[in-house]
Amino acid sequence: MKALACLTIALALAAPALSITLDRCRLAREMSRLGVPRDQLARWACIAEHESSYRTHIKGPTNSNGSNDYGIFQINNYYWCQPSNGRFSHNECKLSCDALLTDDITNSVRCARKIQARQGWKAWATWKYCSGTLPSIDSCF
Repeated sequence: MKALACLTIALALAAPALSITLDRCRLAREMSRLGVPRDQLARWACIAEHESSYRTHIKGPTNSNGSNDYGIFQINNYYWCQPSNGRFSHNECKLSCDALLTDDITNSVRCARKIQARQGWKAWATWKYCSGTLPSIDSCF
């Protein structure tokens, strides 16, 4: 019985943390708190909706070049973060890809903003859904 209790505790500690799913307003408020200009929030929310359905712990399927996309903004590991398997990465955001899979979206937001500053909104394939007029996020605040 004692062994079973120890095994149960060990498995509970080893289990990954439950991921969170944000909603449009929660994401907008969190990004605003992190310094993202309010006039960009609707675009970021649209990208997160189409990339990950606002889920923080999503690792996308393997792309044709062998890379993967991570987190709420589906950031690619060939260019932007270092995968845990040691595979080559340019790692432009200077962080582990696992840092993009946490409930704290600070790293995801910082890296996504770096990508957007360098490549523009079209860096995300889902941009086509987010390029027009979007619903206001004013009611979120």
